Amino acid sequence: QVQLVESGGGLVQAGGSLRLSCAASGRTFSNYAMGWFRQAPGKEREFVGTIERSGIITAYGGSVKGRFTISRDNAKNTVFLQMNSLKPEDTAVYYCAARSTGWGSVRDDEYDYWGQGTQVTVSS
Repeated sequence: QVQLVESGGGLVQAGGSLRLSCAASGRTFSNYAMGWFRQAPGKEREFVGTIERSGIITAYGGSVKGRFTISRDNAKNTVFLQMNSLKPEDTAVYYCAARSTGWGSVRDDEYDYWGQGTQVTVSS
């Protein structure tokens, strides 16, 4: 079992920045690819980005590419999502997820563990 706890969400004005953190516990963190997803009210859960075990390779969803950056600190069992140039349409609950097999994935059903989510609200 892996437990994931997100933090760092909040209210920010358009154009601002936020840094989300996801702290993992329970198993060897470096054995897991990590992903970030988000879900806005009334919408499907959306892929934000993913990072493989070593932290070298990342991939992003089209709507956030160039504005968001994923990183991880395996010594601290934490993955981060740096969000810059935020837009009102980035408003959502953001979730981190851990995948025990393979590389990162854009598919939420390929992740094994999920955090409870953290709310991000971007005002115009």
